[in-house]
Amino acid sequence: MKIRTALTLKYTCITATIFLLCTVLVYLVSEHTRDQTFFRNLKSEGITKANLFLAGQVDASTMQSVYLNNRKFINEVEVAVYTTDFKMLYHDAIHNDIVKETQGMINEILKKKEIEFHVGKYQGIGIVYTYKGRQYIVTAAAYDGYGYSNLVGLQETLIVLFIVGLSLIFIAGYVLAKLSLKPIRNIVNEAEMITASHIDRRIPVKNEKDELGELSIAFNELLKRIEVSFDSQKQFVSNVSHELRTPLAALTAEIDVSLQKDRSNEQYRQAILNMQQDAKRMTRLIDGLLNLAKADYCKEEISMREVRLDELLLDVREMILRAHPEYNVELLFSNEEDDDDRLITTLGNPYLLNIAFANLIENNCKYSANHSSIVQISFNGEWSVVRMSDNGSGMSDKDKQHLFTLFYRGAKEKSVEGHGIGMVLAKKIVSLHGGNIAVNSEQGKGTIFVVEIPHV
Repeated sequence: MKIRTALTLKYTCITATIFLLCTVLVYLVSEHTRDQTFFRNLKSEGITKANLFLAGQVDASTMQSVYLNNRKFINEVEVAVYTTDFKMLYHDAIHNDIVKETQGMINEILKKKEIEFHVGKYQGIGIVYTYKGRQYIVTAAAYDGYGYSNLVGLQETLIVLFIVGLSLIFIAGYVLAKLSLKPIRNIVNEAEMITASHIDRRIPVKNEKDELGELSIAFNELLKRIEVSFDSQKQFVSNVSHELRTPLAALTAEIDVSLQKDRSNEQYRQAILNMQQDAKRMTRLIDGLLNLAKADYCKEEISMREVRLDELLLDVREMILRAHPEYNVELLFSNEEDDDDRLITTLGNPYLLNIAFANLIENNCKYSANHSSIVQISFNGEWSVVRMSDNGSGMSDKDKQHLFTLFYRGAKEKSVEGHGIGMVLAKKIVSLHGGNIAVNSEQGKGTIFVVEIPHV
C-alpha cells in the first residue's frame, strides 16, 4: 500500500471517528433535551388540569370526555388527582391508567415533592400540588409522539450527513495526501535520474527549513560522500592496476626471456632471483593494500585494548631490524621521573599501530644516509607523543604536500624502493585511534614525524 493511500485511510478513519462521536453526542443531547422538555410539559399539563378540577371550573365528566376525544388525534396527557392518604379524586381514564399509582408511589411523591419516571414508552411525573392550603397528589403521563418523531428525523439527518461527510472527508484526505506527497514524488523522480555516470547530480532544495528540505539536504550530503568515495575507488583501482602492472610485466618478461633459449645454470638462477624479487614486490604491495583496507574500517569494528607504547615500539624495532639488519633504530624515553604507565598507554589495536610506526620508522631509515632513526617517547597533557627523526636529505615542499597522497612517490622514487602506501596507511591508522600526525622536514636537515595519541 502506498503512503498516499495509507495516509488517506488513516485520516479518514480518525476524522470519521471524531465525526461519529460528534453525531452521537448531538443525538444524545437532543434526546436528553426532549426528555426534560416533555417532563416540564407534563408538569404544566398536570397542574392545569388539577387546578381546573379542584376549582370546579370544569366538571370531571367533561374533562374525561375531552381527554378521550383528543386521544384519538394527539398524544393527550393522562392526569390523576389523589389526596395524600391515597384517595382518588379524579382520573382521566381509570380503565387505561398508564401510571398505576400505588401507596408506595404516593409516599415517595410526598417525601420528594416531585418525581419523574418512565413507564415503557410513556413518561410520567408525580408532584405535590397545594390548593387552598391543602396538599394533593397529581400524576401525569403521556407518550411524546411529536418529540420522538423529531428525534427520528434528526437521526436520519445525522446518518445522511455522516455518509456524505465521510465521502467528502475521504476525497479531501486523498487530495491533501496527494498534494503533501507531491514534493516527495519529485524527489523520487530526481533521485531516479542519479546514476553512476551522473553521480554529480543533486536533489533541488526548495525550502531548507521544512522536513523535505532537510531530507533533500541530507540526501545531497550522502550523494556528496558517495561521489567522493566513488571517485576515490576509481582512482584507487586505476593506481592499483598501474602499480601491479609493472612487477607483473617484469615477471612476464623474465619468464619470456628465460624460455627463448637454453641458458646456463647461473643465468637461470639469476632469472629466478629476478622473478622472486618481482613476486616479493607484488606481495608487499598486496599486503600494503590489505592493511590500507583494514585502516578504512570504522572504529567500532576494530578490536581495541590497552597498549603500552614503549613495549609496542620495542616490538617494532625488533621486527624492523630482523627484516633489515643494516638499519639502526634508537629508542629514547623522556619524562622518566614520572613512572605512571598510563601516560604512555593508549587504547588501540596493536596490529595496526605496529604497522603505522613501522612504516614511519622505515621511512626514516630508507631516506637517511646511515639508515638510522631516533625514536623518542614522551607525554604532555592528554597525549602520548612519539617523535621519529632522521638525519637524511629531507623533503621538498612538493613532497611534503603530497606525502599522504596514495601511491605518490617522491623525488627519490628510483633510488628507494616503495609503493607510496606506507605514509597514507600510517596517517589513517593514527586518525583511527583519535590521534594526529605531523611532519617537519627541510632539505638537507632530515625529517621528523610527530605522532600524538591520547593516553588512557
